[in-house]
Amino acid sequence: MKIGQQPDNTPALGQVAQSATPKAGQSAAPVGKGDRKAPGVGVTVSSQTRALERSDNASDIDTSKVNAARQSIEQKSFVVNAEAIADKLLANAREMLDRSKG
Repeated sequence: MKIGQQPDNTPALGQVAQSATPKAGQSAAPVGKGDRKAPGVGVTVSSQTRALERSDNASDIDTSKVNAARQSIEQKSFVVNAEAIADKLLANAREMLDRSKG
């Protein structure tokens, strides 16, 4: 492409065919605002994704702990425990190796 030349945003023929056919568990309606058509490939969101979006996962987050960490980072007093991180990395590596052997 040359300087000042407009990019070609038309989708390839294979992409158009793929976007027109929803996969199993996906809704057929493309996500977007109103009837306005944007150039490119259409996007579909599955019903499972929509259900996750509606669910309230805030109970899984300890907001007081998050706020305390945020505050200590802002005050530059946050201390990283390298030994704890290394132990967790090794434990995760062992778990992955055990899974691949079994």
